[in-house]
Amino acid sequence: MAAAHVTSVALRYTANLPAGYSPPHMNVTFYGVRGSTPCDCRDQERYGGNTSCVALEAPGETPIVFDLGTGLRYFGADQPTDGSFRGAVLLSHLHWDHVQGLPFFVPIDRPGARLAVYGPEQEEGPLGEVFTGIMRPPYFPVTPYELRGTIDFHDCGDTDFEFEGRRIKSRWVRHNGPTLGYRVDWNGHSVAYIPDHGPGTKPEDADDHVPRRIHELCDGVDLLIHDAQYSPAEYEQKRHFGHCTVQYAVHVARECGAKTLAMFHHDPYHDDGAIDALLVEAQAEANGSGVEVIAAREGLVISYDSTSSTAARAAGSALG
Repeated sequence: MAAAHVTSVALRYTANLPAGYSPPHMNVTFYGVRGSTPCDCRDQERYGGNTSCVALEAPGETPIVFDLGTGLRYFGADQPTDGSFRGAVLLSHLHWDHVQGLPFFVPIDRPGARLAVYGPEQEEGPLGEVFTGIMRPPYFPVTPYELRGTIDFHDCGDTDFEFEGRRIKSRWVRHNGPTLGYRVDWNGHSVAYIPDHGPGTKPEDADDHVPRRIHELCDGVDLLIHDAQYSPAEYEQKRHFGHCTVQYAVHVARECGAKTLAMFHHDPYHDDGAIDALLVEAQAEANGSGVEVIAAREGLVISYDSTSSTAARAAGSALG
């Protein structure tokens, strides 16, 4: 698919489309790709500074969103605000950078709107109650349940379930605190999402160990969106932080037979040039493996058609 450079994601499929074009069967749109904390710096404009939020969409079907980071606000700009919004969220965990977007998601603050949030079971109680503990006064003026739409929370662990015909797996992932990765199989295509993956949080595991649960999420997947926060030198200083190197992300993709790896959860201290350099390292690591490696950026859209797993891309700038 040919696509013009656009600055508004809402217009991304309206310009310069070839004759006979039909809508793709699944679009993957990156609205937030940064890890740990949002950033607003000129030297990070190309990859973007919003935290984790990726949308899976298909024409006429309810969207599925990975995580509720600050990129969610931009996803909301593309959605109806008349109370007709319907959507599902696959929430990896409750760290701030993965939840801060919900209070600013305008479509759910409308009567009649509905959002299903699937996320990790919590020792302290049901997911909805624990989430409310981080979105309430005095930290924020309202709770999730005071938004005018309806939010339904669903507790998950090692779970296989369906959402409107989409097959979904959730599996526990090594990180600090209860954390899930996900796999979605939709319209003949598959996406795995593992934004935070810290081998160093399990000192008994060898550095190159790929757990069975990771294989269950990633084996043969079309697109693997995976934590790639650190260089090897950074990782040695931060093994216990719950993240991994770009080399380990490539290792997972190669071991599991993923077709494309999207480096994700970029470190807030990495400017565009630093991410470019890590991408070069990752591509060299993947050379000859059959894995295509890209670095996720805000505004990037990957589209899968109805006849193959070939992905077409419209690479946007930072959303706005």
